[in-house]
Amino acid sequence: MSPAGRPKVPLEIRTERLILRAPHPDFAEELNAAIQDSFAELHAWMDWAAQMPTVDASRAQQAQGRERFLAREDLPVVIFRGDRVVGGSGLHRIDWHVPRFEIGYWVRTPDAHNGYVTEAVRALEALAFDELGARRVEIRCDTRNRRSRALAERLHYEQEGVLRNDTLHTDGLPRDTVVYSKVR
Repeated sequence: MSPAGRPKVPLEIRTERLILRAPHPDFAEELNAAIQDSFAELHAWMDWAAQMPTVDASRAQQAQGRERFLAREDLPVVIFRGDRVVGGSGLHRIDWHVPRFEIGYWVRTPDAHNGYVTEAVRALEALAFDELGARRVEIRCDTRNRRSRALAERLHYEQEGVLRNDTLHTDGLPRDTVVYSKVR
């Protein structure tokens, strides 16, 4: 246990087809290419995709993400299939006292509909419940994001409710967030 008595988290998780890796500045170019391939879809739903990042911005984000990962403040992962980045995910909004996690995810547009995000979310859910002692895992998304909602429902997350005007959309207008969860 450490830092601050928190459980160890592997820097890499392997599934049947994927490798989920903790952020690293060396991933910046490939990650940035994946974001460029997917920017229209990401911009529609992800507040962090309000603007197209530069490779340098992706490098800085990966460095910061790695620091937060090692401190166990946030557990983002880059999803690889071989050497290709096919998306991103992670355990976010962590409350170690409960413990509680939120799983976020996105897929590189050309790699959509291959089940990569489903596979990654299952691996992160298993990590959260089996290794990190989670009592609760959430998936939150815009109520209009049908694909994200379908994934949560396909993986048997229970819809708990809708938070109206919960956040701002990338266009600055309020959006509603649907909350799904699994509990121990």
